[in-house]
Amino acid sequence: MDLAGLIARVRQIFSTDKVDVDEVRRAMGEYKSNPDDWRHFAQFDPNKYTRNLVDTGNGKYNLMLLCWGPSMASAIHDHTDAHCFVKILDGALVETKYDWPKVEGEALHVKERTVYDTNGVSYMSDTLGLHRMENPSHFNGAVSLHLYIPPYTTCNAFDERTGHKTKCTVTFYTKYGCKVDYTGSKEGKCDGQELKEITTTFCCTTPEQSNSHSETAVITA
Repeated sequence: MDLAGLIARVRQIFSTDKVDVDEVRRAMGEYKSNPDDWRHFAQFDPNKYTRNLVDTGNGKYNLMLLCWGPSMASAIHDHTDAHCFVKILDGALVETKYDWPKVEGEALHVKERTVYDTNGVSYMSDTLGLHRMENPSHFNGAVSLHLYIPPYTTCNAFDERTGHKTKCTVTFYTKYGCKVDYTGSKEGKCDGQELKEITTTFCCTTPEQSNSHSETAVITA
């Protein structure tokens, strides 16, 4: 199964309103990374990690490539009630999970750290706490494929020392392989074209929880 096949399968899974998140994880796991599939979307920035939108899932989810330069890391963050699957496409990422802050002003408590190598798949949701993803290599970049259900548009970032949270808006470095210009446009523009005009045509042109039971997410269009 190539990346186009994975996208088609995920869309099929989401063709109904009730979605088994374990089935989504199996689909993510069955795809084996091939740089020829995703190189077009993998755009790096020397100063920050990048989010590169691949598919909007007709509003039910969003699928994106994240590109991490050496030693780059996300903020500690939540998922605003979204399910999050991460598949490593190249390199490795370290996931650090934290408990939700219980007392204002106290440092966050680390629950566990896990290293995911190429083709590894992780699952995260707010029921499991907060997390941070980071590239442990000081020399090599990393690429990961992220699936958020429902679409990931905002989150809260947390200060590790105090637990203070700040609301953040999720933006994209590229959409469908095209650098995004947000000047005067909420959705962003590519070569002067409003990107929302092409979001539904892309695919046609080219969980596990901490316990063992299967979880069902109700997805609304």
